[in-house]
Amino acid sequence: MALLPRLRQLMRRPSSASKVGARRPTSAARRGDTLHEDALRSMLSDDPNNVRAFQALAEIVRRRAAESAVDGDPLSAPHDEQEKQRAADLAVWSLGEELAGHPRAWYPLVELARLSVHDDHDGAMRRLLTAAERDSSGEALAEGLAVLRDAGQPVEALGLGVGHWRPREHSPEVGAHLVRAAIEADRAFEARQHLQSLDMYPDQRSITDLKAELEALVVRAESRTAGA
Repeated sequence: MALLPRLRQLMRRPSSASKVGARRPTSAARRGDTLHEDALRSMLSDDPNNVRAFQALAEIVRRRAAESAVDGDPLSAPHDEQEKQRAADLAVWSLGEELAGHPRAWYPLVELARLSVHDDHDGAMRRLLTAAERDSSGEALAEGLAVLRDAGQPVEALGLGVGHWRPREHSPEVGAHLVRAAIEADRAFEARQHLQSLDMYPDQRSITDLKAELEALVVRAESRTAGA
């Protein structure tokens, strides 16, 4: 079964009364990483956008879910690998949904969008939009643009970024993603505009190398366009 139908089944299940970030009950034996898991959940309860804590906890729940999906029959190994991947994705989806309930949470929404960007494009875009609106630094927007670019959707990345990027206030990584997305979408002129917008960032000294790197990319894109 594809990931999205499995996710829909998961979302239709009756919700529990557990608090955001609380470890889910399990009948499995306590593992060596249980204390680590509890510590990570506590950290995420305080800051749901702690990227390193989320990724570490996601690795734990992925591994546990994958182990639970194995039936021990070597003849079913290819099937087991698929089931392990689905189980791991479902576990991370469940974790993301738990933490996304926090009113300041944006990173869990980005991870939910990453899992659903191919199967539920509209839903993924809504999650990325909400994530961007919850974060004033531009970090969430940059992460969302990376998700779309990694999914081979540079035009969608441009649509999300253009309407929400504030060059004077946001991380310059947002501008860098927009320049690269415009190049990937064969829009050299637009890439040049985004690069020029980085001139509005207050700390120009800190982005000198970044702008030089982007300038080289834009020049090559412009050369390809001129030679076409």
